[in-house]
Amino acid sequence: MSTPRSIRLLIPSLAIVGLSLLGAVLPDTARAADACREGKEVRIWTAPLQPSPGAPLEIIAVATDADLDEVLITDPAGRQTSLRTAHGGGPPWSLYGTQFRPVAGIYRIETTRAGRVAGCAEVRVGGRDRTQGSKRGSGEWDLATEAFYSAWIEHLFEAPPEQLLSFDSLGPVLRDPARNLLFNYLGNGEDHSLPAEPDCADLPYFLRTYFAWKLGLPVAYRPCTRGSRSSAPTCQAPVAETRFVGASMDQGASAEVFREASRSMMNTVHSGSARTALRDDATDFYPVALDRSTLWPGTIFADPYGHIMVIVKWLPQRGRESGLLLAVDAQPDNSVTRKRFWEGTFLFAQTPSAGPGFKAFRPVVQTGSGVRQMPNNAIDGRSGLPPFSLEQAALSPADFYARMQRLVNPRGLEPEVAYTATLDALMEQLETRVTSVENGEAYVRSRPGITIPMPSGPAIFETTGPWEDYATPSRDMRLLIAMKVLADLPERIRRYPELFVLQGRSPSDAAARIERMNAQRMGERFITYTRSDGTPWRLSLGEIFSRRAELEMAYNPNDCVERRWGASPGSPDESTCRRRAPADQRARMEEYRPWFREAVRPPR
Repeated sequence: MSTPRSIRLLIPSLAIVGLSLLGAVLPDTARAADACREGKEVRIWTAPLQPSPGAPLEIIAVATDADLDEVLITDPAGRQTSLRTAHGGGPPWSLYGTQFRPVAGIYRIETTRAGRVAGCAEVRVGGRDRTQGSKRGSGEWDLATEAFYSAWIEHLFEAPPEQLLSFDSLGPVLRDPARNLLFNYLGNGEDHSLPAEPDCADLPYFLRTYFAWKLGLPVAYRPCTRGSRSSAPTCQAPVAETRFVGASMDQGASAEVFREASRSMMNTVHSGSARTALRDDATDFYPVALDRSTLWPGTIFADPYGHIMVIVKWLPQRGRESGLLLAVDAQPDNSVTRKRFWEGTFLFAQTPSAGPGFKAFRPVVQTGSGVRQMPNNAIDGRSGLPPFSLEQAALSPADFYARMQRLVNPRGLEPEVAYTATLDALMEQLETRVTSVENGEAYVRSRPGITIPMPSGPAIFETTGPWEDYATPSRDMRLLIAMKVLADLPERIRRYPELFVLQGRSPSDAAARIERMNAQRMGERFITYTRSDGTPWRLSLGEIFSRRAELEMAYNPNDCVERRWGASPGSPDESTCRRRAPADQRARMEEYRPWFREAVRPPR
């Protein structure tokens, strides 16, 4: 990482503009013993692999057993100082900071807890240290490496919780040295022209493969079926990628090797890869318990229909403010967006065609004959990694969401706070749809006269080509579900009052208060989209709710943007519409309308 960084982090209640060393010399009580040892639960990682004098040295201490207090640095002259750090997690917990302008020589880095050294590492700055490859870790997906992967994911998508974090693709994220702790880690300029455009199913695999490339780790993935209406997808023997392992330990595998490996992976995995049955051993992922100690950043959520989210951060409940569980997903147009956990984005249902829920990557271990993925009965928690669990298999959707609500907000929420959080999540979803619809408009405008072919039946949700990239049937079904969640919140308060902090009010009174709030907010919240003639048009949330029926048929990119936002003949914004989907496509959309009205995906 030879490029200086401008760190842009906001940890709750602590804004960090830049990371630098504090000048105070620390007392002897905080100094380490002479031996500098790594622990199983605490590990200090540095980047780049071969640090250079004068270039920033990135430092991250990661722990799986408890929080850490600070990071101490002893320079080659023996001066010890405290590093100003950003805090992440946990678990795992992390402290991240930058040593600017290091000089040549050996630096000793220690992290402390309650005045005692919890972990220690030494790194040489300057010269070509052939032993520096050991700083990449054990070469195994052990506890320390998995914890670093989790901390890396968390930092990669760090931003204030109120910020709508969205990117055209994963590329800008990985090429941002302020986000990517592994940017130019191998020192070969390997990230500058790296293609990084995974879609929904590819995203967790791409992130995992990228991390493995930088740290010299094996990866494995399986070719899988897509399942049927009566059975979940099943998978074949894993494909093992071992070219990163042991490749020039001081330089790593080349960018071309990564391109080939990631291309092969993306040509193999698909939306069925994460929907495998929860009890199945022959899978890339295994289910975990619904507990804060097991849902690390990097854990995925697979919904019953093939959409995948990747957990990136937990924000604890503070005072009257709602806690947050944040995740990212990728879309067929390759855009990557951060979203909060709620019923409108994390769809959960028990169905014979899928094994939905939160899952972790199945550990990959090296054997004498190659690599293998660990079976369920071997993932028992003794290694420190989240153990295999079938808890989610026994949960109804109502029980699942209630369980998650207690995790995110263990003290419960006042109904008004719960309503505001739900409303904000819905508006976030609508703003994301603005971008997706505009992407489709840009594609069609650049190809005058084009008609994008529309698949038939359930294939409208799963296909390839421009329809997959620019149609929005899955997104729109989730949006309709999200709108229903907001509208049904008063009834939820009446039926499940134990989930809310009512402060002496009756459930009926609290629900009536939310109904009044909702009626008021309908005229106060807006989105703005660009019409066919280039003029902006503002829609209130109330107008969008009044167009729910039209939004059941608003996913076709062959329709004008006005129709995509539910405009009908005679509505003010429809006057600039210049394009309609072909009649045969409109007829099929009418036939499929009940799927969207009832918010139920059809079986394959």
